[in-house]
This record gives sequence, structure tokens and C-alpha cells, in this order.
Amino acid sequence: MDTVPFTISRVADNQWHAIENDLVVGRGHATRRLDGRTFLSIDTWRDTVFNRLAAAMVADQPQYTVVDETDHDLLTNWVLAGFTTARRESEFVVSTGPSRATVPSGVTITTADEVPLRELDQAIRDEVESTVGWHTMPAEVLPWQGGTRPIDPSNYTVAVRDGRYVGMVRVATMTRRPRIGLIAVLAAEQRHGIARALLDHVLDGLHSWGFEAATAEVDETNTAALALFEGLGARRTGCSLELVRRPGQAV
Repeated sequence: MDTVPFTISRVADNQWHAIENDLVVGRGHATRRLDGRTFLSIDTWRDTVFNRLAAAMVADQPQYTVVDETDHDLLTNWVLAGFTTARRESEFVVSTGPSRATVPSGVTITTADEVPLRELDQAIRDEVESTVGWHTMPAEVLPWQGGTRPIDPSNYTVAVRDGRYVGMVRVATMTRRPRIGLIAVLAAEQRHGIARALLDHVLDGLHSWGFEAATAEVDETNTAALALFEGLGARRTGCSLELVRRPGQAV
């Protein structure tokens, strides 16, 4: 029986506090991402506080969280709260440096313009969704629920053949290490070295800007992407689990 003398208070629409003797001993937070999904986080060092916060944050919609695979205590607490593993992502660090591959014949690697970039983005989404499912792509590029997806062409490098965009890579540099957030090639253009050429191009550019390495996360069901990064000599640095709790799951 839980006899810990603390109370749970909802202090905002998306925030909860556990209070004991006028002190905050735990915090819960719910964040709604651009793709429409709600991610939870709980900050406390006590399991009983975690369990009560989790119970208070339960909603009648799917909820998600992300856990480092090696954090066994936190993983156990989320499992006890009714969460199950939805996806597993390997984390990589890849060295930058001079280009390692040649660009395929007839293909040009260049910066992106918004209109053809959006057309390529939609075409790739349609292809992926009809096969392995877009859930295998990085979490931050899941379908956006707010209307037209925000796309900043300055973050993209594209492969062009016969005037048509056939592949793209997105890199975020506003982080401690540049992050490769997405690399994708149209199905008809795959297995011709375009993805490798795109990655080599951006890694070469990052090297010239003074970056020694970049990071990436790859869904472990995406064997082609795993092979691509391993072929570049990328080093696995960890693994994260995306967990989901669906309505009706007990807490």
C-alpha cells in the first residue's frame, strides 16, 4: 500500500507536479509534436512518485515516450505504466571528411528549391507508406497534422536526374553535432549509389565547415539504411526505444 505523503497537482494543461511538504519531488510533462503525437516525460528519482504521475497523465489517446535502452529502471517504470515498445532506433556517429564515392552518371548533387522539394517529399512519403510504412522513418518526419508541412530548403541537399529531384538528405546543424535527420531516394532510383553520394556530399561539406562528425538515428527494421551507415564506417553509440501506450491499456 502506498503511504508516501505526497499529492499530484496539474499545474498547467500539459504539466503535473508531485508535492511533498511544499516541495516538488517529481514533474510530469506532455508535449504535442508537429506530427500530432503526444510524448510524455517524467522527472523524479522515486518509483512511487513516477507511478502516481504516470497514472495522473493517462489520456484517452495514444501517448509516447523515448527511453535509452540502457536505462533499465526508467524503462521498467514506463512498462509498468502500460507502455510497450513501438520502435527501436540505433544511434550512429559518422566521421566527416573528403568524399568517398563518385556521383552516379547523369546525377547532380545540389541545393534544394522548395516546390520540387515538396513534390519529392510527397512522392517518397507515398512510396514508403505503401510499403514498409512511414513509421519506420525518423520520428520527427512523421506526417504533420497542422496542414502544409514546414520545409526549409536550406536544410536539404538533393540529387537531380534529367531535371527531376530523385533523392534528398536533410541535415540539422543547430546542434552540438550536425544531425542527419533524413535520407531518402525514389524507389526507381535506388541501388544506384545515389544515397551514398548524397551522404558523401554533405559529410564533405560539414568537414569543410569544421565539423569532425555527424550523428544519425536509424530504425532497426530499415536494413538498407543500417547497411548504408555501416558502409560509411559509422560507429553505433547507443539505442533508443520509442514506447507507446494506447487507450485501454492498464496503468
